[in-house]
Amino acid sequence: MDVITLKDVDKIWGNFQALNHVNFQCKEGQLLALLGPSGCGKSTTLRLIAGLETPTSGTIEIKGKDVTFLPPAKRNISMVFQNYALFPHLTVKENILFGLKARKVPVTERRKRLANAVDLLGLSTLLDRKPAHLSGGQRQRVALGRAIVAQSSICLMDEPLSNLDAKLRQEMRQEIRSLQQRLDMTMIYVTHDQVEAMTMADEIILIKDGNIEQHGTAEDLYNRPETIFAAKFIGSPPMNILSPDANLMKAFSSMLPDGITPESHRIGVRPEDIQISENRGINVEIETIEYLGADTMIGCRFGEQRITMTVKGKNRLHIGDHITLDWKPDHIHLFDAQSGRRLKNI
Repeated sequence: MDVITLKDVDKIWGNFQALNHVNFQCKEGQLLALLGPSGCGKSTTLRLIAGLETPTSGTIEIKGKDVTFLPPAKRNISMVFQNYALFPHLTVKENILFGLKARKVPVTERRKRLANAVDLLGLSTLLDRKPAHLSGGQRQRVALGRAIVAQSSICLMDEPLSNLDAKLRQEMRQEIRSLQQRLDMTMIYVTHDQVEAMTMADEIILIKDGNIEQHGTAEDLYNRPETIFAAKFIGSPPMNILSPDANLMKAFSSMLPDGITPESHRIGVRPEDIQISENRGINVEIETIEYLGADTMIGCRFGEQRITMTVKGKNRLHIGDHITLDWKPDHIHLFDAQSGRRLKNI
């Protein structure tokens, strides 16, 4: 069942079009990530669903009901913000229960919901503290607790982990995903971090300049990117996007269809799909070597182009070495140079 549906949603401020005919559905119990760079329209989309903004055109439905112009309080959703939005003068307990008090939920019911949220989030020893005496991760748990006690089946999250350090982000994304699954909550999660999106989400919507570039699973976006933007945004290091110059065509013409030119096409290949070869391939010079522990990232140059490859562990290569790089036909991705759209796998 589709719980949230956006149909031809536009959002325009003056001469700036923040969203352009956005269409998607979020199913019941699904964690859907809105992913993209800063300013792409992902947070605007979330605010429209929450009722904090009104679309210029189009409709928004929640559980089959048109809520396009309904205020947030009438949408039966909870929301967790990037800055946690905690009241500094209230304790953890008071922050979690604030919304329930405002809605005049009975005291016994408030206690029951509080006990459940505290147990889930491990906040029992922190109830009398104020936000200033909490760590970033603890503040985030309090914000989650407030969403849990609302007992809404839909939760919207706007970059909730961006203020945390890398280790804590990893722990919190595991906690949020586990919590979402245990509570069978429908969640739309905004992030600019591809790792968050790929590790947490059932499906990802990749947004660029107010347009949906691709909607699918993490595997879809990684293995079959529909645009050059998607190919370069998903993956670390990103996919190499190469112009089929004379060097490439000489080495790989037997793998490519007829009519491939530098003006009309771009060739994509992931760094981990490139191997060092003693036979066929392109001759390159090593410019950079970055040892990352499990892998080493090697940046190379051939002609006017650069290409990055990754190899396992540490190697004996040096900057300035000349090597030959090769890849298999089924690792080639072909894109239209003008539109940036995917053509096909070779």
